Amino acid sequence: MKSRTAKAALAGGALMTLMLVAQRAVPGDWPENGNGPGSERYSLLTQITPANIHELGVAWVYDVGSSGRSYQATPLVVNSVMYVTTPAEQVLALNADSGEMNWQYDPHETRVRVNRGVSYWPGDATHAPRIVLATSGDGRLIELDAKSGTPVSSFGNGGSVVVRASLAPASNSGSYGFTSPPAIYKDLIILAPDLQEGPSHGLPGTVSAFDAITGTLAWRFYLTAQPGTPGGDSWGPGGTVNRSGPAAWDGITVDRQRGLVFVNTANPADSYYGADRPGDNLYANSLVVLDAATGKLRWYYQTVHHDTTDTDMAGPPVLIPGAGPGNVPAVATISKQALLFILNRNSGKPVFGAEEKPVQSSDVPGEHSSPTQPFPVLPPPLAIQSATVADVTRVTPESEAYCRQQFAGYKNYGPYTPFMMEPTVKFPSSIGGPNWGGMSLDPALGYLFINASDLGNKGQMFPSDKMPKRSFGRGARGGGRNREGGRGSGGNMDQGVGDGGAPREAMPYRNPDVGQRFVDNNGYPGQQPPWGTLSAVDVHSGQIAWQVPLGEYPELTKLGVKATGTPNIGGSMVTASGLVFIGATPDGDFRAFDAKTGQQLWQAPLYGYGLATPMTYRGADGKQYVAIVTGGPGSLGGVHREVANAPNRIIVFALGAHGNDAVAEPAPEAAQPAAQAPAPAGAVTAVSLPPGPGRDLVAQACSQCHALTTVTSQHMNQQAWQGTIENMIGRGAQLTDAQVTSVAQYLAAHFGPH
Repeated sequence: MKSRTAKAALAGGALMTLMLVAQRAVPGDWPENGNGPGSERYSLLTQITPANIHELGVAWVYDVGSSGRSYQATPLVVNSVMYVTTPAEQVLALNADSGEMNWQYDPHETRVRVNRGVSYWPGDATHAPRIVLATSGDGRLIELDAKSGTPVSSFGNGGSVVVRASLAPASNSGSYGFTSPPAIYKDLIILAPDLQEGPSHGLPGTVSAFDAITGTLAWRFYLTAQPGTPGGDSWGPGGTVNRSGPAAWDGITVDRQRGLVFVNTANPADSYYGADRPGDNLYANSLVVLDAATGKLRWYYQTVHHDTTDTDMAGPPVLIPGAGPGNVPAVATISKQALLFILNRNSGKPVFGAEEKPVQSSDVPGEHSSPTQPFPVLPPPLAIQSATVADVTRVTPESEAYCRQQFAGYKNYGPYTPFMMEPTVKFPSSIGGPNWGGMSLDPALGYLFINASDLGNKGQMFPSDKMPKRSFGRGARGGGRNREGGRGSGGNMDQGVGDGGAPREAMPYRNPDVGQRFVDNNGYPGQQPPWGTLSAVDVHSGQIAWQVPLGEYPELTKLGVKATGTPNIGGSMVTASGLVFIGATPDGDFRAFDAKTGQQLWQAPLYGYGLATPMTYRGADGKQYVAIVTGGPGSLGGVHREVANAPNRIIVFALGAHGNDAVAEPAPEAAQPAAQAPAPAGAVTAVSLPPGPGRDLVAQACSQCHALTTVTSQHMNQQAWQGTIENMIGRGAQLTDAQVTSVAQYLAAHFGPH
C-alpha cells in the first residue's frame, strides 16, 4: 500500500502535468518563428479565405513606445498569449485577443542590434514552459518563465548564459550577438551568432547547443573548417587562425524526425578581400547539416566558393516533404544571388541537378578567385543576374540619360561580378535578391514563395594607402538615395583602435563604396523594372509557377508607370486557405496574394515599414488573426520613399474588424533631396557636414566602411540613428557609448526627419 505522502506526491505530479499541458501549444497557435520546425511559415487555419479577405480589418494595435527603428520580429502565440520582442529587445507577453499586456521583461542591454523574436521551450513533466531570448548586443542566452516573465534562476547563472564566455579566450574580442531566435530540439537550445564580416580576424562562427534546463553547453560545431577536418585545407596555410566568422545570422531549421539541424552560413571575413584565405573557404556560404543530438557534421553544400561579393545565404532553410520527379524529402536554401537550391535532405545532392559555370575573376593583386560557381539547373534565377547599358531604366527620359551616363563608366561581367580595381556594378546588390526574410512553403500545393529585389550596387577596390579622402563619397548620389543594406563591414576598415586600445587590423585592399546603389536621379533603381518580385516555385517541377511585381511607387503609378515592384526586405507566410501574406515594401502596405495564381487579393496601409515576417493564429475567441510588426525603413532606407518617425507597432488584423482608422496616419514623407548630375565613375563628390558637436567623429567613424553619402542621404530621428549605429558596431565598427550618443545626436540634429 502506498503511503499518504506518496499519494499526495502523485496527485501533485498529476496536477503539475495538467498545468503544463494547459500551457503547451494547441492547434491554431504559432509556437515557433517559422511556425513549424521546418521553417515552412505555413498555417492550417482557413477562416480567412480568398472569398472573404476583403472583410479583413485592424483588430488591435500595440505601440511599443519607439519610432523609426528597424523592427523585424515575428511574434509567437501559444495558448492565446503573444510573445514578441521590441526593437529595444524587451520581451512582451500580450493577450493575443486584445493586445493587453500580461508581463514585460527588459534584458538591460547597453547596445541592441536587430532581433527577430524569441523561442518557446514547451517544458517537460517537471519543468514549466520557458521563453528563450538570445540577445543581439551582448550575446546572452536568457530563459524566462512563460507565465510570469521572471528569469528561470536554475538556468545558467540566475537565468542567463553569456555565450561568448564559453569561447576560447584568444578569440574573445569583437562584437558577438544573435539576431535570429534559437532553434529548439528536445531539451536543447541551438543557436549561432551574427558577427563582423570585416576585417578578417575576430570571434569564430559556431553552432552551439545548450541544455534547456540547466544552461550547460552540450556541443559546439565550428563553421570555419578546422585543420584535419573535412574542408580544413580550404583556407590556405594559417587561414583559419583567429578567423572571424563565418556568421550564421539566419534562423536554424530542425528535422525532428531525422534528428538533423540545418544551418545557413554567411560569407567569410573579410567580405570583399580574400587574398589571405586562398581556397573555397568552407563552411562559409553553405548549408551545413549537423546531428542535432551531437553536433557532428552530416553533410554540407556550398553555394558560393571563396566569396568576395557578400553573397550570404538568405533566410532559414525550408524543409519540403517531397520534391522533384522522385518526390524525395528535400530542403530548400537560397543565397542573396537569388539562386534556389533544392537538395535531397538525406544526401545533400541537388534534386534538379547543378553545374559549375565559369565566372569573372578579380583583378585585385593576390586575390584567389574561384574560376567557377555552382548554378542550379532548376529553378531559374529569381532576380536579375547582370545588366548592360541596354537595360537601363526608361521611367523618364531624364532617368534614362542619367543611368546611361552612369553605366558607361562601370563594368559588369555577369553573375558574381567581383568589385574590381576599376569601377564595377554588380547584380543583385549586397542587399539581395532575397535577404533574411527567406521563403515560405505551401506543402499541399507544393509551392515555395520567395520575395526578391532587383537592384544593383556600385563599387571599386583601392589599395588601403591610396584611398579617396574619407570625407568624400564616390559616385552618383542618385538624389541622395544610395544606402545599401548589405551586412559586410566593407570589410576593409581603415586602421583605427580596436578593443582594449589595440590597433585595428587594416586590410591591404578595400571597397570604400559599400552602400552605393545603382539608382537614377530620383533614387529609383537604375535598370528597367520590375524592381522587386514575389515568386512561386513548383517544387515538383523546379519551374516558376508564377511571378508578380511586389510593391509600387504611388507617385509613378499616378504618372502611368505601373507595376514596377520595389526593393523589399522581409518575409511571407502562407495559409491552408490559399493566401500568401507579405509586407516588406517601402510603400508601407500589407498585401495578400492568391497562392495558386499570384493575383493580389487584398492590400492595407501600415503607415510604416512592415519589414518582418507576418504570422497568423486562432484566438481564444475562435477568430483567426494575422499579425505583423512595423517600424522604420532599416535596410530599405533610401530607396526613394521614406516615412519620417514611423512608429514601432504590432498590428493585428481579423475578419469583420473595421479598425483601419486605429492605425494612425503617417508622419509626413521625408522630402527627397534635389537630384544631382551623376559624377564620372571613379570621381569623388564632396560631402558637406555641417559644423557642430560630433562632426569630426562622424567624419572619422562613419566613413570607415562606406561612403559618407550613405550616411548623409538618410533622415532619421535620434532613436533610429542610435539603432543604426549599434547595428554597425555589431558589424565591426568601434565606438564607445559616449561616442555613440554623440554621433546619434549630431546626425539627428542635421540629418533628422524633414
